[in-house]
Amino acid sequence: MDGTVLVADDDRTIRTVLTQALTRAGCRVHATSSLTTLMRWVAEGKGDVVISDVVMPDGNGLEMLPKIAQDRPGLPVIVISAQNTIMTAIKAAEAEAYDYLPKPFDLPELMKRTAKAMADARKSPSSSTAVEEERPEDLPLVGRTEVMQALYRLIARVMNTDMPLMITGESGTGKSLIARAVHDFSDRRTLPFVTASESDLMALEGPARLLSEVKGGTLLIDELIDLPDEAQARLVRMMDSPGTHAPRIMATSQKDPAAEMENGALRQDLYYRISGTELRVPSLRERVEDISLLSAHFLMKAENDGAPHRRFSEEATEMMRHCAWPGNVRQLENLVRRLALTAHSEEITRSEVAAALGPQTEAGPIIGGTVNEKLADSVARHLQRYFDLHGDILPPPGLYARILREVEAPLIEIALTATGGNQAKCAELLGINRNTLRKKITDLDIEVTRRRKLM
Repeated sequence: MDGTVLVADDDRTIRTVLTQALTRAGCRVHATSSLTTLMRWVAEGKGDVVISDVVMPDGNGLEMLPKIAQDRPGLPVIVISAQNTIMTAIKAAEAEAYDYLPKPFDLPELMKRTAKAMADARKSPSSSTAVEEERPEDLPLVGRTEVMQALYRLIARVMNTDMPLMITGESGTGKSLIARAVHDFSDRRTLPFVTASESDLMALEGPARLLSEVKGGTLLIDELIDLPDEAQARLVRMMDSPGTHAPRIMATSQKDPAAEMENGALRQDLYYRISGTELRVPSLRERVEDISLLSAHFLMKAENDGAPHRRFSEEATEMMRHCAWPGNVRQLENLVRRLALTAHSEEITRSEVAAALGPQTEAGPIIGGTVNEKLADSVARHLQRYFDLHGDILPPPGLYARILREVEAPLIEIALTATGGNQAKCAELLGINRNTLRKKITDLDIEVTRRRKLM
C-alpha cells in the first residue's frame, strides 16, 4: 500500500498495532486519540483513508462522517467499533462510511479493506451527503461473530431499497425480528407494517384490503412456502398490480425457496418475484461465540422486566456453548429467562443449566448410530452422553420426569402432524384418552394447528 492513513482510537494498544501494521505495509500513519485532531487533519487535506472508532473521549465518530464527507468528498472512512449491534452497522451505512468492522477485528481483514479503500478512492471518488437521524438503540439483534456482522452489513445495504426481501433460516433464528427491523429503520418506518396470513389473501377482497391497510408500508408473508397454491397465485397478482402506493414485500421461510420451487411447493412465478434479495439468518450453532453475549443480553432484559440480577458461571456458559439449540435464539432466550427467575443464587450454575436443558444437551449427531438401530439403543447412548457431560457429579434430581417430557413432546408433535392436527385421531393413534392428550399438549406447551402451520 502506498498512502497516508489517519487512525483515530482512544485505545493506545489499537493505535500501536495499526500503526505498526500499516507502516510495515508501506503506509504513512497519523494516529490520535482525539476526534478534534482527526477533523483538523481532514480539513488540512491529510490522509487517503480514515480508520476511526465510534465512541471517543471528545465525541462520536459516526457523527463526524457527514462533516468529513463535506470537507473531503470521496475520502473513505472505515468505522471500527466495540458496539457490535446492527444499529452500528446501519448508522455507518446511512452516514455512508466506506466500511464497518466490529471489534475485536481481524487485522489482516482490516488491512485488506484499507488497501481496497485506497484503490477505490483513486479510481472513483464520490461524495457523501447522508445525515444521521436519532434512532432507538434497543434493536433485538445481537452478535459479534462474522456471520452476524455480514448479515448486519447486508441489512444496511438493502434496508432502503424497494426490492422484495426473502428472509430464510431455521425456526427461532429471528426472521420476523429482522423483517420488522428492516422496516423500522427504513424510509418506510412511518408507514404500516402488516403481516398477512393465508386467510387474508384468500378472502374475497383480501389482496385489495391488504393493500389498503399497508398503505405503501411493508407487507410480510410469514412462512411463504406454507401457503397453498391459490394463495400464492393471489400474491403474484397483487405484486403485479399493487396500485398507487406499492408496499415493500417481505417473506420468511424455514425452507430453501429454490429447492421448494424445484419440488413444486413454491410457484415459479412467485419465486422469481420475491427472491430479489435473500437474507439468510444463521442458526445459533453457526454463531456459538455469540451465546455468552446473547445470554447476558437476555439476563439484562429479564432484570429490566423485574427478575433478580443474575450472571452465568463460566462452567454454565461453557455447557451452553456445547448445546445443539434446535430452537435457536428463541430457545436460548426462553431458557435464560426461566433461569433468571428460578436460579437459587445470583450466579447460575452448570447443574441449573443442565436441569433446564434436559437430556438433549450436547451438540452434534449421535456417533455410531445406524439406520437399523433400535430406539432403546439410541436413547441409551444419548443418556450416557448426558451423564458423561456431568463428569464426576450426578445430574440434578428429577431426571425421570425430564426424560419423559423430552420423549413425550416430540412424539405428540409428530403424531399431531401425521393426523393433521386432529386431536381425536391423534389420541386414538397414541392409544390415550383425548382429555389426557389435551392436558399433555397444555403441560408440554405444544402448538396445535390444523393441517398446515400458516403463521
